Amino acid sequence: MKKLISLAAMSGLLLVACGDDDKKSDTTNTTPAGGAFDLATLEVNDEAKACAEGNTLEAGKLVLATGDPAYPPYMLDDDPTTGEGFESAVALAVAKVMGFDGDAVSWVRTSFDSAVAGSDTNFDFNLQQFSINAEREDVVSFSDPYYTANQAILGYADGPGKDVTKLSDLKALKLGAAAGTTSLQFITDVIKPDTAAFEFGSNADAKAALDAGQIDAIISDVPTALYWSVAAEEDGGVPGTTVFGQFSIDAGGAGDQWGLLFVKDNPLVECVNLALADLESTGALAAITEQWMAGYTEAPTLSKD
Repeated sequence: MKKLISLAAMSGLLLVACGDDDKKSDTTNTTPAGGAFDLATLEVNDEAKACAEGNTLEAGKLVLATGDPAYPPYMLDDDPTTGEGFESAVALAVAKVMGFDGDAVSWVRTSFDSAVAGSDTNFDFNLQQFSINAEREDVVSFSDPYYTANQAILGYADGPGKDVTKLSDLKALKLGAAAGTTSLQFITDVIKPDTAAFEFGSNADAKAALDAGQIDAIISDVPTALYWSVAAEEDGGVPGTTVFGQFSIDAGGAGDQWGLLFVKDNPLVECVNLALADLESTGALAAITEQWMAGYTEAPTLSKD
């Protein structure tokens, strides 16, 4: 995710299944999408634990970071400590597998922009739906991905985007995306529209561009797009918009891969990757994702042809 998501409710967006407009859920609904996953059932991975020893800010402790505030479904009630919410659960699961639990885990808050700029160093790792990209990797380090989101198209319900059924339909549209995001890369490298992409720095700018006809539609990752389509303007939404559909990863590009963020060249990256691999191999990461994200990524899949 990215810069935009940190601007308002963006850092914790998503929240509604987007199928029929009349069936959209209330953005305050924080009911898990799937069955509950019990973090207490996780076991310590000896290799990940040994790797982490001596590589945290404080011996025997792990300092995690998130945004201020943090929103559902990533953190419920702006409380990252509970394991309630997708990223809270992922972070605490990684911690548990590396041997950190209970009072050994603490949380701090950072802004999104300062974290990706590498100016914050008061955490062992940070998670705020950070998209992994080469530009950011010049100043910070990332773990292996813990989630990958498809790209989506949204716009006003009666706008040109409503007629899109396949990827090639986008070529003739005027498209916008948040500056510095994988969505912008998707437009430039995959869609290759006739008109250069419009880069915006806030959801307000995106709405203004739609209103002025500077763009016909917006490209964003699915969770962000779903949030924009249902949230009030004061909460970071773009009222009146609809998610017309999403493009699967095989449509082009690598999807929007989110990674845990570290201070540049932090040796703890290797340890966290061991923990993530453990969570993936045991099915725990899939179970956490199903519980918190399955109901928040629903949009029609459009043809790549």
